[in-house]
Amino acid sequence: MNNEYFQELTDSEYQKLKDAIALITVLITGADGQVRQNELDWAAKVTKIRSYNMSEDLKAFYKEVGIHYSAQLDQYFESFPGSIEERTRLISERLAQLNPILAKLHPRVGARLYKSFLSFAKHVAKASGGFLGFFNINKEEAKLIGLPMLKPIHFADEEEE
Repeated sequence: MNNEYFQELTDSEYQKLKDAIALITVLITGADGQVRQNELDWAAKVTKIRSYNMSEDLKAFYKEVGIHYSAQLDQYFESFPGSIEERTRLISERLAQLNPILAKLHPRVGARLYKSFLSFAKHVAKASGGFLGFFNINKEEAKLIGLPMLKPIHFADEEEE
């Protein structure tokens, strides 16, 4: 792994963090049982934007996420069960495995990554419904956008930036 901000991690742990973006996409877009193309398109666009519009410690991370994002998303949609409850449970369990990995990172990087996961989930959820198909979060998505399976990571300097 070449990302200096994630040197504390094994390649496997780093991959799990990168996998989280596609997992969050599947979790949120499938929360109501209706995966919409505009949600998927928006999630891909947000991932791409983040590869050049994030703090320096996360730009390379999101650039790497984008390389295999679409293929990974397709694989997840094919492999996860069709049942909303079962799919949500499985993805939640996978995302919960990130807690000890996030804890290994420098607190500033861990806090920024955690916050980026939350904001990513919210962006994906906002892509459905509402004015011209945007900015409406349904109740199923609302239960998940806070990613309750992840332990919050806070870093004091983050509040000032």
